[in-house]
Amino acid sequence: MRIDAHQHYWRYDQNRDTWITDEMSVLKRDYLPTDLNEHLSDQMMDGSILVQADQSIAETEFLLELAEYSSTAIGVVGWVDLVSEDIERQLDRFTQFEAFRGVRNIAQTEPDDFLARDDVIEGIGKLRAYGLTYDILVYPEQLPSAIRLVQRLPDQPFVLDHIAKPSIRDSTLSPWSDLISELASHDNVWCKVSGLVTEANWRSWKPEDFRPYLDIVFSAFEPNRLMFGSDWPVCLLAASYDEVVGLVNDYSRHLSETDRRSLFGGTAQSFYGVPLQTA
Repeated sequence: MRIDAHQHYWRYDQNRDTWITDEMSVLKRDYLPTDLNEHLSDQMMDGSILVQADQSIAETEFLLELAEYSSTAIGVVGWVDLVSEDIERQLDRFTQFEAFRGVRNIAQTEPDDFLARDDVIEGIGKLRAYGLTYDILVYPEQLPSAIRLVQRLPDQPFVLDHIAKPSIRDSTLSPWSDLISELASHDNVWCKVSGLVTEANWRSWKPEDFRPYLDIVFSAFEPNRLMFGSDWPVCLLAASYDEVVGLVNDYSRHLSETDRRSLFGGTAQSFYGVPLQTA
C-alpha cells in the first residue's frame, strides 16, 4: 500500500481556528476528502491517515465521521483529554470505530516540560491497552521532554511528527540533530518525514535546503521507522501536494525498492495497523 501518513481535514471556523493567520489565507476554507482524493490518485496513494488539528472531542468525532464514508481515509489520529478522569471512557467510545488508530495532542503549544509531566505520561500510558499509537508534535526545544516520555513508556509506540520542526529557514541543525539521534535510539519511536516545506522559506525554498535534515533523520531512524506524510493542506503555504511528494521521492531515490515501499506506505501500514485491503 502507498499511504500518506499525515494530513488534515477541517471545516474552517474563524472563531476556532485562530492559529490560521492572515498570512495563511490559503487555509481559510474547508478542506475535505473531495479536495484531496484527486491528488492521492495522481500520486498512486491508496489512502491517508487523518490527524487532528483541533484539541476537542468534536474534532475526533468529525474525523471519524469522515472516515466512515471516505474510502481513502484509512486511519484517524484523534484527540482525547489525557489528564481527564474520563479518559478511559473516551477511549472505550472511540475504539469502537475501526478507523481510530492513535492519539495526538498539540504539545508544541504547551510548556516545554508538558510531555514529561507525570499526569500526561499516565494518560498516554493508557493507550497501549487499547492498541493505540501516540503522535509526538513538538519543537526542537521540547525534544528533551519527548525523550523522557518515550523512556518512561518503552512499550508504547510513538511517532515523531514533522521531524520535530527544525528551523530549516535558518539552516539551524544544533542541538536538534543530537536530540533526534537520542530520540531515535529508542526502538519504540518512529518518525514522519512530513512538515518540511513549512519550516523552510515558504516562497524561496530549494530541494537542497532539506538535504542536511533528511540525511540526519534517515541515518538516525532508517527507512523501516520512517513514513512519508504530506501535511496537506498546511503544506499549501509553501508547496503543492505534488511538490511535497516529489521532494521526498527525489531524495529517496538512492534507497532500495524495499526501503522506498516502507517509506511510502509499508511503515505507516504496520505502525497504525491499517488493514492491507480497504473498502
